[in-house]
Amino acid sequence: MTQGTGWGGDGGPYGNGPYGNGPYGNGPYGNGPQGPYGWGGWTPPPPPKPGVIPLAPLDLGGILGGAFATLGRYWKQLFGVALTVYGAAMLAVAAAAAVAYGAVGDHLPKVFDPPYEVDPSWTDIRPLLIAFGCVWAFGMLALLAATAMIQATCPAIVQDAVLGRPATFGAIWRRASARIPAVLGTVVISALISLVPMVLLLAGFGAILFTYVALDGSGAATWLIPLGFLGALAFAPLAVWLWVRFSLAPAAAVVESQGPLAALRRSADLVRGAWWRIFGISLLAYVMAAVTSMVIQQLVNVVGLFPGMMIGASDVDGDPTAAQLLVAVGGYLLLVLFSQLISQLITTTFPQLVLNLLYMDQRIRKENLAAALIEAAAVPPAR
Repeated sequence: MTQGTGWGGDGGPYGNGPYGNGPYGNGPYGNGPQGPYGWGGWTPPPPPKPGVIPLAPLDLGGILGGAFATLGRYWKQLFGVALTVYGAAMLAVAAAAAVAYGAVGDHLPKVFDPPYEVDPSWTDIRPLLIAFGCVWAFGMLALLAATAMIQATCPAIVQDAVLGRPATFGAIWRRASARIPAVLGTVVISALISLVPMVLLLAGFGAILFTYVALDGSGAATWLIPLGFLGALAFAPLAVWLWVRFSLAPAAAVVESQGPLAALRRSADLVRGAWWRIFGISLLAYVMAAVTSMVIQQLVNVVGLFPGMMIGASDVDGDPTAAQLLVAVGGYLLLVLFSQLISQLITTTFPQLVLNLLYMDQRIRKENLAAALIEAAAVPPAR
C-alpha cells in the first residue's frame, strides 16, 4: 500500500493509519500533541475578569462573591452615600418635628397631662393628630427619597466594579443623583402594583371582620376568619411574583438610562424565564442581610452588659433626673445608634448589590453583554 491520504500512510488526515501521528496526536491512546476535544484534555480558557465577577454567566457563588467583593472595594463610596442620604433624611424629619412642636406644642399638656377627671377635648387632640400625620408623611417621603438614592447608587457602583474601574464619591453621587427621578418612579410604581393584591386582601378582610362583628361573633360567622387567611394565601404570592418581576427595574433605569415605565418593562423582559432563580438568590441575599443585622444587634446587647458601657452609672442617685439617666447610658446609646446605622446600611445595600449583579448576569445570558463589557474594560475611563 502506498502512503497517501485516507486511513494509511503519512498523509492521512488522522495520521499514519487510524492511530498514527496525525494532527490530533498519536491516536486516541498515543502520547502526541494535545487534541482540542479528544483524549488530549484541552479546556477553554477562563473568561476574563477585569472586575469583581468573571464576564460569563454566573452561578450563585459568583453572584454572592461579586457582591462581597464590591462591598470590600467600594465600601467607602457606598456607605458614604448611604450615610449622607440617611443623615439628611433624619435631619429633615427632626426639623419637621421641631416645626410641628412649635405649632401645636401648647396642646400637648392638655392631652397628655390634663387636670384630674377631665378628659382631653377634641379641639386639643385634632391639631396633634394633624401634626403627627404631617410629620409621619414627610418622614415616609424622606425615607423613600433616601432609599431611591441608595437604589440608584448601587447600579452606578456595580458598573465600575464589573469593569474593575476605580470610583470616587463625587462621580458616584453625580451619576446616581441624575437618575433619582427615574429610580423613584420605578420604586413607587412597582410598589403600588405589588400593593394592589394586598390592598384587595385588606379590604376583603376588613369586610369579613365587619360582617363578623355585625353578627355579634356568632358561631354562624366563624367560618369567615379562615376565609380571610385563605385570601392572604391567595393574594400574597401574586404580590411576591410582581415584586420579583420588577426587581431589576432600578438597575435598568440607571445603567440603560430608562424611564420608569420602560425600566419596568425591561425588568419584566429580563426576569422572564428566570423568575425562580432571581427569587431564590434575592431571597437568600435578604435573609443573609437580616441575619447579619440580628447578629450585630445581639453583639451590642452583649456589650451593653459590661459595666464600662454605662458611663457614670455608679454616680446616679436614687432618684435621677432624665439628664442624669441619659449621661449614665450615653455610651450604650451611642453604640446602639451606631449598630442600628450599620444594620440599616447592610440590609439596604447588600441585597441591592445582588440584584444588580443578577441584572448583569441576565444580560450576559440573554444579550451576550460579556462581549461589550470586555470591550469597555479595555478602554480607559474618561476623565
